[in-house]
Amino acid sequence: MSPALIFQIHLVLGYVPWLLCFGAYIWPRLKAMDRVEAQRAIATLHSFRFFGLVFIIPGVVGPNLPTDFAAFAAYADFATGLLAMLALLTVRTRSLFWPLVVAFNLAGAVDIIVDYYHGSQAGLPALAGELGATYAIPIVYVPLLMITHVAAFYLLVRRETQAARTLPGGTAAADGISG
Repeated sequence: MSPALIFQIHLVLGYVPWLLCFGAYIWPRLKAMDRVEAQRAIATLHSFRFFGLVFIIPGVVGPNLPTDFAAFAAYADFATGLLAMLALLTVRTRSLFWPLVVAFNLAGAVDIIVDYYHGSQAGLPALAGELGATYAIPIVYVPLLMITHVAAFYLLVRRETQAARTLPGGTAAADGISG
């Protein structure tokens, strides 16, 4: 098998164990949590994305790693991590917390999607060895990050919808729901 094919298999199969683990252990817990606590848990995971700067450290990655891919991945990860940290720091100020939750999830999801696109355009599968010590990031870490972004968006929409159906004082809104 070629290194490119092995890398592509790794990319796809990296999602399988995380989806199984997430479905069995993480998702039930997140759904049962208070909406703030669930988003804090997700933000905590994403606060480690400062580590993405490793993509631009010579010697950690190979000299032939496409610069456009590496720079975008590094700085977008860094920005996402900082936004997640800011969300965690502002949890008591909800008017700041919620926009930062949305911001880090948007920035992080766009980062991953654009990284997949840049990697494909730059022929990254054939150059997978140039990832060096960072090879495990797209295979092991990125699938969990993407899964948690999807979960965060779902929880934001789901919880907002449920909350919007109930008026202050616990009465149901006039949309056919009895309370």
